[in-house]
Amino acid sequence: MGDSRPVYLRIADDLRRRIDEGGLAVGDRIPSRSELKRAYAASDQTVDRAVRVLKAAGYAEGQFGRGVFVTDRAPLGTLLRSTGAVDTPFAAQIRGYGTVPPQGRPATALTWEATSAETPAPAPIAERLGIGPGEPVLCTQYEYLANRHPVQLATSWEPLTITAGTDVALPERGPYARRGVRGRLAAIGIRVVRARELVGSRPATTPEAEALGCTAGQCVTVVERTHFDGEDRAVETSDIVVRADRWRLEYTIPFTS
Repeated sequence: MGDSRPVYLRIADDLRRRIDEGGLAVGDRIPSRSELKRAYAASDQTVDRAVRVLKAAGYAEGQFGRGVFVTDRAPLGTLLRSTGAVDTPFAAQIRGYGTVPPQGRPATALTWEATSAETPAPAPIAERLGIGPGEPVLCTQYEYLANRHPVQLATSWEPLTITAGTDVALPERGPYARRGVRGRLAAIGIRVVRARELVGSRPATTPEAEALGCTAGQCVTVVERTHFDGEDRAVETSDIVVRADRWRLEYTIPFTS
C-alpha cells in the first residue's frame, strides 16, 4: 500500500531517519530547498513545511545566509529530582553536565540569576495557590546558567499574604536568601511538609526558545511544582522549563517496609 501521509511529513520523517542512522551527522547541512524539491517532486511550501517540522523537533537549526544544519541532540545531562532536590528555585540537582571535563578543561560553572516583582496572580496560578485571581503574589523569574548560557528556566509565585513584610519576602535577598522554600518559610514559622509535581511537555514560547537556544515551538519539558504546609495550604508554586531534547529527569522513589 502507498504511504498516505502528507508529503511534508514523509520528507521530515525521511530526514529524521537519515539523521538518526548517521547518514546526516551533527553539523551537516540539510539538503537545500531545490534539492528536496527535486528529490520528492514537492513544492516550495511543502519542503519549507517539512523543514519547519524538523526544526521544531530539535533536529536542525537555520544559520542565516548559510542554510539549515543538523543539531547536536545528545543529552546534556540529568536533572535529579528527589526529596532533597525539590527545594531549590530549580527543584533539581544536575548530573553529567560539565562533570567530566573533556581534554582536561575545567568543569562547567553552574550559577543562576533571578528577578522578583509583585504582580496580580493570573487565574491559573491563583487556582494552584488556592487564592483569588488578581490577589498579590511575588513572582520570581530564574535563569540557571552554564558558562553564562541559560540551560533551565523557572518562574515561582508566592502569596504576599504569607511573606509580605517578613525577612523572607524576597527569595534571593535578605538573611535567608537562597535557602529554598522550606528553609525560608521555616524562618517565619511555616513548616513545609510536602511538594507535588506535575510533569508535561508543550511547545517553547519565543522568549523561552531565545533563552534556551532552540526554536520557538520546539518541545520543552515543564515541571509544575507546588509546596504545601502542614495545613495543606499551598505556599509556593513554580514552573521549571528545560529543553526536552537535551535533558532527562531522574526521580528517586524511596520504599518503606
